[in-house]
Formats: sequence, C-alpha cells, structure tokens
Amino acid sequence: MNLRPRRREEPEINLVPMIDVVLVLLIFFMIATSLRPESALDLRLPEAAGRSLPNPPAQLTVDVDANGRYTVNGQALETADATGLKVALQAFANGRTVPLTLRADGRTPHQAVVTVLEVAGQLGLKQLAIATTNPSTVIPSSSKPASSPDP
Repeated sequence: MNLRPRRREEPEINLVPMIDVVLVLLIFFMIATSLRPESALDLRLPEAAGRSLPNPPAQLTVDVDANGRYTVNGQALETADATGLKVALQAFANGRTVPLTLRADGRTPHQAVVTVLEVAGQLGLKQLAIATTNPSTVIPSSSKPASSPDP
C-alpha cells in the first residue's frame, strides 16, 4: 500500500494551437486584401462639406481647367508649364508671403495639380488651400431640367 501523497501536476496552457490559428488568420487577411483590384475604387473629387471663410484675406488664386491650363488671379497664362506659372506667381506675390488657393477642375490632369504644388513649394508658399464645392450645392447632371428643342 502506497500512502505517500501524489504529486499533482500543475495545469498548463498550450499556446501553440492558438498561435497557429492567429498565423492562419493573418495569412488569410493578407491574401484577401491583396486581391482587391485598384480599379474598383470609385473616386468622386473634388467635393467637401465644409464651410467657407467669411472674409478671405488677400491671396493668390490658381485656377486649373480640365485641359491643364492655368489662370493666376483671373489672368490666363500663355503657356501651361512650370516656368511660366512660377514667373506669374512671383509677380503676383511681389515678395510677400500670401496664402495660395488652388481651384482645379475635377477632370484636371493630376500632373497639372502637382506642378502647382511643386512651384508653390519652390517659392516658399506655405499656406495652401484646395478649393472644393459643397455637394449639397452641386446640381447632379441627371436632375438638370431637360430643355425643349426649338421649332
């Protein structure tokens, strides 16, 4: 007869199966996110629901149309290149540090917007705003009234 007390084994938690499950989930989510095609993104720019400034200070305004042509404070530039834009912005800034507002058409080529940002950085213009429209004030093309043909 063995009357010695039995040694009790301490319970232990085996973490190996839990680590395996976490790694499988990590691999699953990595693969699932890489399968999403980039072309499926639906971008509708530029619209923002913000309020406008009551009295905007004196500033430079660069407008970029859908073809990538520039207008600085309402005056169209002859050329649509970075050097012409830089000369025009220097002339209008006249050595002052003024805020720059970029108003680009939604269909503007991306390179035209990047050119304005690059020239502004070269001139040291640190206050930059990108103008957008409020979605509630934009009339969708499908809700415009149809015009009747003239006889």
